[in-house]
Amino acid sequence: MTPAPHPDHGLEELCEPASTLYQRALREGHVPSADAANAPCLVDLGLLHPAVDDLDRLEPVAPSVALHRLLRGAGERIAAERRREERLTELFEPLLRVETPGMRTDTPTINVLLSNKRTNQAITEAMATASQELLSVQPNCEYGTENGRLTHSIAMDRDQALLDRGARIRTLYQATTLHQPLVFARYEKLSGDAEARFLDEVTDRILIIDRTVAFISDRTRPTGSDIALEIRQPAIIAYFVSTFERLWQLATPMYPQSVHRPSLNGVTPRQRAIAALLVEGHTDAVIATRLGMNVRTARVHIAKLAATLGSESRAQLGYLIGQSGILEPESESGQRAGREPSAPEG
Repeated sequence: MTPAPHPDHGLEELCEPASTLYQRALREGHVPSADAANAPCLVDLGLLHPAVDDLDRLEPVAPSVALHRLLRGAGERIAAERRREERLTELFEPLLRVETPGMRTDTPTINVLLSNKRTNQAITEAMATASQELLSVQPNCEYGTENGRLTHSIAMDRDQALLDRGARIRTLYQATTLHQPLVFARYEKLSGDAEARFLDEVTDRILIIDRTVAFISDRTRPTGSDIALEIRQPAIIAYFVSTFERLWQLATPMYPQSVHRPSLNGVTPRQRAIAALLVEGHTDAVIATRLGMNVRTARVHIAKLAATLGSESRAQLGYLIGQSGILEPESESGQRAGREPSAPEG
């Protein structure tokens, strides 16, 4: 079985296996290289290094030497930031004297962000001063791609820093993302008041920070563009928050306590979501897009639904869906009675 990857962290957040092994190396003078398999960060961070005469042995760097090196690096970073401040002040000083009639001096209520890099930078800046709440909708989480893993890593650092300040995080996911292990792994790593729920259909991706700023994708641009909008207009933010709260009440809990959505007459919750779109007359491709799955998966669910209801044609399937009562709202008592804690339905 492949061991879990070692989490990335800095020296100020030294993991428990690394701390224990480093202390042992200091007491004994060295440790076998094999013993560092669960703490590769010690070598990466420069606290252990291979012995010159035996590469299978790791020797510790003296704590005083390591501390001096790290503090020197921190001092250099602070000095670099001060030099950057001086350069920026020098650059903008003559520009501040230029007066342009009609130019706004307040923060724009809607700002266009032209790349993923600029969007992440703007989100990071907004999160750095946040202290209350982050609301987000995540229709798809492409953690399997290199860009997705990088985005996930950046978001983890931002989210944990926000939680450390006593804030709350609530996230809505699309049901199809629940099959991605990193979705659950992120909550196992986060420490603080974080909750997650899921729906078969959600809105486009949105982040609402402290109910004062929101970030959304600009869907008016060509498909595939990375353009996003930073919105600070209070009325629009209030609308986003109201929409989120309504979706949150309809969603199924997945963390910290997951809830199983019951089948009804042999029809699973996923199949009920597909059935609702079928009776609206949507094609397989549209259904797949709306529910965040590929067309082949959608057709497999449709075939199972047809078999369960005894349908022999598409037209008959729509009729049988209507007659079966599977789309009728569940009573409040029925919802409570049918739900028991377990892993979310896939």
